[in-house]
Parts: sequence; C-alpha cells; structure tokens
Amino acid sequence: MANIKSAVKRVKIAERNRLYNKSYKSAVKTLMKKYFAAVDKYAAAPSPELMQEVQQRMSEAYSKIDKAVKKGVLHRNNGARKKSRLARTLKPHEQSSVAS
Repeated sequence: MANIKSAVKRVKIAERNRLYNKSYKSAVKTLMKKYFAAVDKYAAAPSPELMQEVQQRMSEAYSKIDKAVKKGVLHRNNGARKKSRLARTLKPHEQSSVAS
C-alpha cells in the first residue's frame, strides 16, 4: 500500500472506478447474450413477434454500448465492433425470412 496521502487516494479511486467499469462491462455482455439468444430463437421459427423482441434486445444492447463508450468504460472502436457483431448476427436471418 502507498504511504503518500494522494497515492492512497488514487488507489481508492482506481478501485472504485474498476468496480464501476466491471459492472458496466458485465451489463453489456449480459445484454449481448440476451440478444444472441433472441436471434437464435428467431432463426429457429421466424415470426413478427420474435422479430420485434430481437429488435428490442438490439436496441437495449446498442444503448448500453453507446453509454459505456460515452462514459469511457469502452473504447469507441470496441463499442463499434460490438455493435457490428450484433448487426452481423441478425443479417443472414433477416434476408432468409424476406426471401421466403
């Protein structure tokens, strides 16, 4: 542990920020997993109701990712990559349902 008062304070602040960032990242991962589950469910049996759920999950995940980037928890390229991954997962299923 540090001896200097300002260094002790920085250690406490760094730990507080680490826990805050950890919870934010965890929330982003959880929302992404829920989205992927919804896409899998939609791919198995496409329906307008399931598509609406997929869109809602995507919106929630996008929102959380954007907030994490804004607060500095995630780098903007990391956020963009996550959002791209979400969109890329749904694209083949959207095209197959439109074609049929």
